[in-house]
Amino acid sequence: MSTTVADHLLERLRAWGVEHVFGYPGDGINGILGAFSRAEDQPRFVQSRHEEMSAFEAVGYAKFSDRPGVCLATSGPGAIHVLNGLYDAKLDHVPVVAIVGQTNRTAIGGSYQQEVDLLTLFKDVASDYVQMVTVPEQLPNVLDRAMRIAITRRAPTAIIVPNDVQELEYVAPGHEFKMVPSSLDLSRSTVVPDDEALRRAAEVLNAGTRVAMLVGQGARGAEAEIAQVAEVLGAGVAKALLGKDVLSDELPWVTGAIGLLGTRPSYDLMMGCDTLLTVGSSFPYSQFLPPYDQARAVQIDLDATMVGMRYPYEVNLVGDAGATLRALLPLLRRQEDRSWRDEVTDTVRRWWQVVDAEADVAADPVNPMRIFSEFSRQAPEDAIVTSDSGSAADWYARQVRFRGAMRGSLSGTLASMGAAVPYAIGAKFAHPDRPAIAFEGDGAMQMNGLAELITIARYWRDWADPRLVVAVLHNNDLTQVTWELRAMGGTPKFVESQALPDVSYAGFAASLGLGAITVTAPEQLRDAWAEALAADRPFLLDVHCDPEVPPIPPHATFEQMKDLVSALAQGDVGRWQVIKEGIRTKAQELLPHRS
Repeated sequence: MSTTVADHLLERLRAWGVEHVFGYPGDGINGILGAFSRAEDQPRFVQSRHEEMSAFEAVGYAKFSDRPGVCLATSGPGAIHVLNGLYDAKLDHVPVVAIVGQTNRTAIGGSYQQEVDLLTLFKDVASDYVQMVTVPEQLPNVLDRAMRIAITRRAPTAIIVPNDVQELEYVAPGHEFKMVPSSLDLSRSTVVPDDEALRRAAEVLNAGTRVAMLVGQGARGAEAEIAQVAEVLGAGVAKALLGKDVLSDELPWVTGAIGLLGTRPSYDLMMGCDTLLTVGSSFPYSQFLPPYDQARAVQIDLDATMVGMRYPYEVNLVGDAGATLRALLPLLRRQEDRSWRDEVTDTVRRWWQVVDAEADVAADPVNPMRIFSEFSRQAPEDAIVTSDSGSAADWYARQVRFRGAMRGSLSGTLASMGAAVPYAIGAKFAHPDRPAIAFEGDGAMQMNGLAELITIARYWRDWADPRLVVAVLHNNDLTQVTWELRAMGGTPKFVESQALPDVSYAGFAASLGLGAITVTAPEQLRDAWAEALAADRPFLLDVHCDPEVPPIPPHATFEQMKDLVSALAQGDVGRWQVIKEGIRTKAQELLPHRS
């Protein structure tokens, strides 16, 4: 039997080590679907409920496996649907390869059904590489380049395969004019800056007496080196949101997240330092970094296109985070005065005391912070944690304490709603032997999380560890925008846009055969988390929480935070509003254009 282009496509994916393809069927990819059948579902086709979810699942898979994610969509509307997930990959620098169908070549340009100019459509999101396969001989080179570029540039790429091409007999490129051969191998290299650049960086860092470090997802895998540098320099270390899992929150000099969702210790660290070392982060909000004339600064990043654009860095080192720090360490002098480090650790200690107190404040019915703090007390050390955008991201950033081998992520730069549940599904296919936890607002749950519970119900029996817990913040309100309207614009809640219809999320999960608990009182949370994390199947916690508990900005002082806790506990609305007005004024100074 002859091998079709679609057959060879799957064969080539297998040769690249691809084990899962996240997709949804359609007649624009019928040839590829037939090839899956002939290949006995190798790589495995994972069916989502919507192509956008396929893309998000591929992103989650890639984020937590350090391998490229692959998604598949039909022509026209299917291809359009994957765009949001691919933009998530583009903005968070994640390797994803999208394979999409197209109408037959004979119909292209004829305004045919489901014909969309896909090369133009994907030109921006897959700007690193997007190509259409028009003859069989093209396929290996196009696919190999899409994989190689996605991996090396940490970006989404796209391959368009017309339906009729999928079913053509595969012919390899020949040894002749205008044929492009291809090969599979990709050898990784470790980039290290030259000695002179390292020397200049060391001079800047050694001159500092109050050193702050900012680490992002590009520093993942360099935990030991970061700790050694921080110890030598007596530095405190803040984490960009996508780098939350780079360092344990149990380390006393780790100040937590930075930015609008960050912590007071991270804010103080940046406002008080005289030297800044940024490793693997392109954190964009410069107003949360030191004033420009306050600190000398050094940046380390593997991507030369991402250095020198967030702060006036004096030295920009292009190189692998771990290798560069190892080369830098012998050039650094130990900071003998540990007063700055002591100040940082004292601030961190006080911060966690206040955060714990905040989570324990009574609310109507459940304080949302307590959902996250109670999870942190029970979290398995190998858990993979995902969060949705909105208020769930606020509490994830500040309340969840990472330790051990815990991993975590969210739609960081795009901040798209609806990513947490498909991220967790992708994580489970990458690591079927590890528990996954998704924190989801009820708005995102209604947007697409409910549908993806069906996907979970379909596949969970195949996972070595069946635990996937979805915790829903059920408050019938689009809380993040509600609080932005109040805090930034002084606008009262606009019910028509902010209120959500009431849904029993636990009831829906139970109808699918998943475990489910409805939590309506704070004292139920401890046992609910214990049951969910010990369950023999995926589980949903439907937690009825209070939409009137405000996210606390990182620039709020300890005194303001304590006063807020006290005012909430005592039900003193007047005093609470006065304190919030002071914090709102500061927020407007920092973020004058935020909506």
